[in-house]
Amino acid sequence: MEFPKDAIYKNIILSKLAPIAVIQLHRPEALNSLSRELMSELASCLEELDDDGSVNAVIITGGEDVFAAGADIKEMVSSSMVDMVRTDSFNVWDRIRRIRKPMIAAVNGFALGGGCELAMICDIIIASETAKFGQPEINIGVMPGAGGTQRLTRSVGKHRAMQLVLTGQMLSADEAMKWGLVNNVVPPEVCIVEAIRLAKVIASKPAKAVILAKEAVNQSFDLPLSEGLKFERRNFYTLFSSEDQKEGMKAFIEKRTPKWKGK
Repeated sequence: MEFPKDAIYKNIILSKLAPIAVIQLHRPEALNSLSRELMSELASCLEELDDDGSVNAVIITGGEDVFAAGADIKEMVSSSMVDMVRTDSFNVWDRIRRIRKPMIAAVNGFALGGGCELAMICDIIIASETAKFGQPEINIGVMPGAGGTQRLTRSVGKHRAMQLVLTGQMLSADEAMKWGLVNNVVPPEVCIVEAIRLAKVIASKPAKAVILAKEAVNQSFDLPLSEGLKFERRNFYTLFSSEDQKEGMKAFIEKRTPKWKGK
């Protein structure tokens, strides 16, 4: 599916289809492996979109053939522990984690290692029937380092995550769906179409409520239940200072479609 190209970086392509945006990873010669440069571009682009009032939801895709086949091993093969600590290449993942607007991964083909971790850092995963997920780092003498052991465990449970991490096994799209890793599996030709459809539904909702709801769901993984409930309640109360809360409730009572202002 072709999109207008609003910004072409060296390793990614941004298309704005307001109120959504599509970011395509673009290193076809390397199966979209996640080089430091690509990840830096991706984080910067997402941060700009997070501040863009015309965009309410973002899709990340790798195109029709592959999502991302993992980290760029050539960049790491000769690194020492000191090198890894000094460069702190995982800081960029923290920048992506802090993006407030909803992100949807549209996955065709391989989403392995860092590719699987990138899909999991998104809020929703739409997988095509060709998708393959896995954390095969064990096969090259290391382990997941960008959240794979943590997010995978939260998605599929301890025992299944242990199996995937310790064996390097790949999951088909249907298996990933069965195990709770992805939201939906669709034919390859409609993967991005379904992601766009879902993104537009989310983007049509009041923007502040979407952001605070995403924040509260994410906190459920980090806080004890009692603290998570307090966080949820705080965000709920906060929305009563928004114009959209007044409009949404008034429209409900008047039996009409609300007109959101994003305020």
